Amino acid sequence: MAHDRGVSAPEEGAADTAQAGAAGFAAMPRRSRRLLTGAYVLIAVAVLLDLLTGPKTTVSSILAAVPALAAAGARSARVPLVAGALAAIVVGLLAFGNQDVSAAVHLEAVAAVVAVTLASMAGVVLVKTQERELQQVRTVAEAAQRALLRPVPGRIGRLRISVRYLAAAAEARIGGDLYEVMDTAYGTRVLLGDVQGKGLAAVETAADVLGLFRVDARAEPDLARLAEHLDSALAQSWQNERFVTAVLLTVPPAQDLVEVVNCGHPLPLLRRLSGAVSEVEPPAYAPPLGLRALTGDAMRSRTVDLEPGDLLLLYTDGVSETRNAEDRFYPLAARLRSFGGKEPGAVLDQLLTDVVAYSADGMTDDAALLAVRCEA
Repeated sequence: MAHDRGVSAPEEGAADTAQAGAAGFAAMPRRSRRLLTGAYVLIAVAVLLDLLTGPKTTVSSILAAVPALAAAGARSARVPLVAGALAAIVVGLLAFGNQDVSAAVHLEAVAAVVAVTLASMAGVVLVKTQERELQQVRTVAEAAQRALLRPVPGRIGRLRISVRYLAAAAEARIGGDLYEVMDTAYGTRVLLGDVQGKGLAAVETAADVLGLFRVDARAEPDLARLAEHLDSALAQSWQNERFVTAVLLTVPPAQDLVEVVNCGHPLPLLRRLSGAVSEVEPPAYAPPLGLRALTGDAMRSRTVDLEPGDLLLLYTDGVSETRNAEDRFYPLAARLRSFGGKEPGAVLDQLLTDVVAYSADGMTDDAALLAVRCEA
């Protein structure tokens, strides 16, 4: 029964409203909390001065700011509603104490409180609606990302593999960076690329390239020919006018080497067991996927020794082109040399943390990193 619960419904509603207001206030950054506290203090001082200055003057109109302040960070529309009701009560008390002031002034103050209260409630409802819509978009984006960028195997034979993806904005869960790792009859096949541009068109191009790679990587024994297939399919697609910089790898089974084809992508870095870091330069520079018709040259691969303990790092330009406050690019090779972690995942975590700390204005582009380490 209701009377057995010990708390009435109105009391429960008031308690919920107070909790919602306190939760919203506590969730704010410290600086915002300080500013809001200062505003409340100014209003309290104004009310106190109103009481001390006698019945001929009033500053009751300042109380219209109370519901607006309460709405800041509020999770429920009842928070500014309750704040507005309290402000209106205080306006009434000030009107009783300042009887020499025209009634029209007091009515204007009450009207201002009511108007700001309604506007503040509407603002809270609007923010909550937008947050729900944004959460739905994020859910869809996460589902699309799981379908497009599938988790890579942590180990294939003697290879330890790890990948990290960091969106430039928290809302952007998916973009034009792409990667894939597959175990095939010809060895471990790896692709990491970056689609020119952003938005849904870039995501569509990334999906096309990944779909082609997942099919051809199992059927084409020659890595350079595989890159040419991807280039031709992308160039012939009338839906896309975009190109893709990419690095393709093949690590043959039971061989201490890796075959590399670079299509206009930032050069991979090879860190030896001794700690020395070097760039893996291609035998000839090739244009990005989709632009080979500009040169007509055949794709060419390079073979590099990959001995136990060596780590090969692939990355997109979101990492290498990050700038600091002095407008200097992130020194990726030097940083990779300084990180002593052996596990690929640990190395990538250190790199991402360092890149974010190095950037002057935060990440301005998506960043993807893929590390392959050869085990004994």
